[in-house]
Amino acid sequence: MRDLERVNGAQLLSFWKSISVGLLVLILTLMLSRLLPFYFSPVVGLLGAAFLYTILYNNKIKRTSSCMVIPYAMFYCMIGYSFTSILINVLYIWDIIYIPKELSFFNDPYMPSLILMPICFIVLFVFYLRRKSLSICIDCKLTRGLSIERGKLGEILDRETRLQLRNLIWMFGLLTALSWSYYEFLYYKSASVNNRDWYIFVWISVISLILDEVYFSSRYYNIYLDLKDNGEIITEEELSDMTVKTYLRIYLICGNKIFLNTHIADPYIKGKFVTDTPFVTKRNVNGITTADVSQIVKRITGFNDGHLRFFYGRKSLDIAKHSILRYFYFLDGKPEDHPELKVTGEWIDFDIIKYVYQRQPKSMSNTFLTDLARMITIVLTQKVFDSNGYRKLKVKAYKPTFDLIEVRANNYDFQDDKWLKIAMYNSDLKGFHLKKFFDRWLGTNRNSKQNNRKSTW
Repeated sequence: MRDLERVNGAQLLSFWKSISVGLLVLILTLMLSRLLPFYFSPVVGLLGAAFLYTILYNNKIKRTSSCMVIPYAMFYCMIGYSFTSILINVLYIWDIIYIPKELSFFNDPYMPSLILMPICFIVLFVFYLRRKSLSICIDCKLTRGLSIERGKLGEILDRETRLQLRNLIWMFGLLTALSWSYYEFLYYKSASVNNRDWYIFVWISVISLILDEVYFSSRYYNIYLDLKDNGEIITEEELSDMTVKTYLRIYLICGNKIFLNTHIADPYIKGKFVTDTPFVTKRNVNGITTADVSQIVKRITGFNDGHLRFFYGRKSLDIAKHSILRYFYFLDGKPEDHPELKVTGEWIDFDIIKYVYQRQPKSMSNTFLTDLARMITIVLTQKVFDSNGYRKLKVKAYKPTFDLIEVRANNYDFQDDKWLKIAMYNSDLKGFHLKKFFDRWLGTNRNSKQNNRKSTW
């Protein structure tokens, strides 16, 4: 499965472009707000938001593998800036509030950074706190898989997105402090605006954003070179010449024990060994029938009397020609009842696996950890919540458990992402009940309108 763990250079370039576009929109907003008449400033912000929305929409339609958190955050920054500036100016015109003339785009001078920088700081800070529960992140996890499931690319996207958010939070926080400190306490005089004032309020922000762009360009170029030196870059030529592959991962289970190899070489860290199933094979075909899978499983495990059950499968969106199918192969009786297997490994109790999963997850392979997380999440979520996301028992201290015997006895659908969505957004989270109320209200209104429309016929 080495190919699935390599990074396409175009993916890294797309990731760099995503933050570059966000920074470019901010740069143009500041520059055009200075060069054009001031009352065009919120219009420029809305045009920037529309441009970012188009990029986000195209990314969603094309289902590209890049992370779009930064453009998504910049979209909200532009929306927040435009509507905040419009709102405070309307309230000022109606004599409801008083604002300095530097915040009114009907006056000269108008300093957009006094509004834009604080809003960018607040939006990015909120995004950083909620980065695991953002709708764009939840959709990405459901369609493309968790970061650990996506190999090296997932690791890079997860790490670098957190770094980008922290970097921008610090930059906008410092720019906010600088602009407002200069405005309130230092040398600024509204009666005579000079070049130094414009430099502080506009050009220093533009220069900071440009320097940040240069920093990230250099950083991702160096990351690309490091990956290339380590043989972790897959080229477009290799992708075009690559044949279709379907990987099979078989989990051999007997009672509450699973057969695993605890001494498999980690593809990411030289000299490190991880735990994983020893039953992994591949076929140069697009999909495999259940009958073929059954024959393959019987051959590689050496058991002909087991019970085969589909776990779940996923196509790789990072390498389009590859897919992974997971299966359970249940054996009757106890592990002692079966002859010694020819492959390296041992029977491990599932309770030990769950303990290691909680305390030492890095001792497992990324794919095994992903599969285990999916199984545990789906089973426990069904025990705690109903299909609408509400708790079955109001006692939050209730912590259910399960074993592999229960997995075999119950017909859990691990392919369906429904319970993963509920695990990410349920009644334990703030705002859930309010959102459900509006969903029901909008649904009721929509149904009533449809019924009225039908009755007119």
